[in-house]
Amino acid sequence: MFPVKQPWLCKALGCYDCCIRCLGAVPYTSLLATLLCYTGVALFCGGGHEALTHTRTFIELYFARDVQDFIVLADFIKYFQYVIYGLASFFFLYGLLLLAEGFYTTSAVKQTFGEFRSTKFGRCLSLTFIILTYVLAVIWLIVFGFTAIPVLFFINMESSCHKVNILSETTLFNQQARVCMDARMYGFLPWNAVPGIVCGNTLANICKTPEFYVTYDLYICAFAGAGITLLALFIYVVATTYNYAVLRFLGRKGIRC
Repeated sequence: MFPVKQPWLCKALGCYDCCIRCLGAVPYTSLLATLLCYTGVALFCGGGHEALTHTRTFIELYFARDVQDFIVLADFIKYFQYVIYGLASFFFLYGLLLLAEGFYTTSAVKQTFGEFRSTKFGRCLSLTFIILTYVLAVIWLIVFGFTAIPVLFFINMESSCHKVNILSETTLFNQQARVCMDARMYGFLPWNAVPGIVCGNTLANICKTPEFYVTYDLYICAFAGAGITLLALFIYVVATTYNYAVLRFLGRKGIRC
């Protein structure tokens, strides 16, 4: 027969039961959202910071001759790089808070740790996190949209360069000179900037430079990071809303949890 009454086996079963309880208290959705959030923020902040640095050099070399035409963008790049440092710190702390809130609400819902129960203050705190995360997700959606602008600029620039190369090989006339890229249309430079636009073979030569490819890849990295962070925020909203709804439901049923 199976020796269920042996002390060592009872202790083993008790340890197994404790492990199952602990694993059941892990908020896997919040944990996934935290990992996605940290990954996205790292990509956005790292890629965005370096992309802005390369953008300054790129625009200064090929699109702006006068420093005064570039001074607004230069100031924006300088200040936004400081904002990126703040964003990295903020999301690191906020991700930890949301993960801790996920552990709290999951444990309260499943009644895992004995007498540990959710209180009205805990439910109010969960509701506060829901509202803050929702507002942050809306703000980050706007950031995600603005991050797409430089990516669109480089996609169009690469497409224009490809068109220039085709025209230069297939036509006898200088038709490729009509293909241009205007940085002023994307808000990088004011409309009175000189030249602000490059055309033809000059444009094709720019696309062959290392600055073009490095800046392009960095903006794609930042864009992907912004998208991953936005996804993480929506997962946070879903997870915290679900836990809060369950707590409210059990509270209305008269179950103290």
